[in-house]
Amino acid sequence: MVDKKIILTYAGLKELEDELEQLKVVKRKEVAEKIKEARAQGDLSENAEYDAAKDEQAEIESRIIEIEKILKNAEVIDEDEVDTNTINIGCKVKVFDVEFDEELEYSIVGSTEADPMNNKVSNESPVGKGLIGAKVGDTVSVETPEGNIEFKVLDIYR
Repeated sequence: MVDKKIILTYAGLKELEDELEQLKVVKRKEVAEKIKEARAQGDLSENAEYDAAKDEQAEIESRIIEIEKILKNAEVIDEDEVDTNTINIGCKVKVFDVEFDEELEYSIVGSTEADPMNNKVSNESPVGKGLIGAKVGDTVSVETPEGNIEFKVLDIYR
């Protein structure tokens, strides 16, 4: 089975590479030290610190594998080459929410980088899907689990 291409911006790629480095260089050593200290306490069968350290080690290794897989399948979008005539991945967009009478700004990113709390919307989310392909001046109706939202596209930029 072919792995799905994972779309990242350069910022998202750098963030993942930094996290991978942190996990491999710092976290692995920290957890190895915790395991060593817990082993020194003797009986491992009832040693909660040892169990916790082993669980943490498993989580770190799992995340390392996950990040390496993402990076192996990454397709990096160069934001400098993004066409700002239509909304696409790598764009920042200013929209007007018709229902709530407010302006919103979103960055359209791949699903790996999505962070709705920081206005980073995935191209696979309802809002991302609804906005992609729209142009300045377009009014877009986006179907979300909470109902339809109408956005008027005010600006597209990098």
